[in-house]
Amino acid sequence: MNQNHFDKLQQINLLTSEIDGLYHRLSLKLGLNDSESRVLYALYTNGNSCLLNKIYTDAGISKQTVNSSLRKLEKEKMVRLEPYHGKAKKVFLTEQGIEKANQTVSKIVKAEIDAFANWDEEEIEVYIKFTKKYVETFGIEVKKIEQELME
Repeated sequence: MNQNHFDKLQQINLLTSEIDGLYHRLSLKLGLNDSESRVLYALYTNGNSCLLNKIYTDAGISKQTVNSSLRKLEKEKMVRLEPYHGKAKKVFLTEQGIEKANQTVSKIVKAEIDAFANWDEEEIEVYIKFTKKYVETFGIEVKKIEQELME
């Protein structure tokens, strides 16, 4: 194992954990648990409604966790689900949900945008480029391990 790569990996993992911690801390301060925050965030950033599958993708948490959060938010009258096409469902923020999202996740989005205020466009593009590259190459390695485990 290349020690330099291992050291850099530890730095990246620490930074990723710190970012996750900031989202967690802010979500709690806004009165949301992490999964509710992610579901509301996905809906808010997709124009207050989107397909359920899009929430699964955007939220980055398990389907079971998304569904649990949606049931809770539905019970609180924050969201409603409607049949879309075939088995697909569409999720909508209700008026109450839009108000909640405006009081909570809109602040997260603003903080994210403000965090980039000191970056120039090139820095943002480089960050996106290399993060994408890492996700793609790490994804390939994950698939290799998954295939090995299936054998």
